[in-house]
Amino acid sequence: MRSKMNVALWVIQALLAALFLFAGVMKLVLPLTALAGPVALPGPFLRFIGVAEVLGAAGLVLPGLLKIQEGLTTIAAGGLIIIMIGATTITVVGMGIGPALVPLIVGLLLASVARGRYTSGFGVRPPATRGALKVLSAN
Repeated sequence: MRSKMNVALWVIQALLAALFLFAGVMKLVLPLTALAGPVALPGPFLRFIGVAEVLGAAGLVLPGLLKIQEGLTTIAAGGLIIIMIGATTITVVGMGIGPALVPLIVGLLLASVARGRYTSGFGVRPPATRGALKVLSAN
């Protein structure tokens, strides 16, 4: 069961990484006039979101592939969740509830990655939490 969950998480991570890499690079490469949407956002803010998406995409897959600081995967997913909360909100305001389902579903997939990697040992747990878990498991 653990192996199937790991494979499922890797597939979701790879797809999300590809999505955010594409979206982030487009925000960095396209002219600002081509990025205009139903809600006007400042150009530098769109570029910042592009950088955050590219870094988030790298953070979803590189720590696990390189076996270095694997807890960063959970943190990257959390950062991208924040971006998707903003994307969902802006989409609801600009286009309505229907189109906002796409960023909402992406955010839920990111939440599943964050939760799955956190509980599989990839996550970064504060020392107080580790101690509390030992106390709880001893009872």
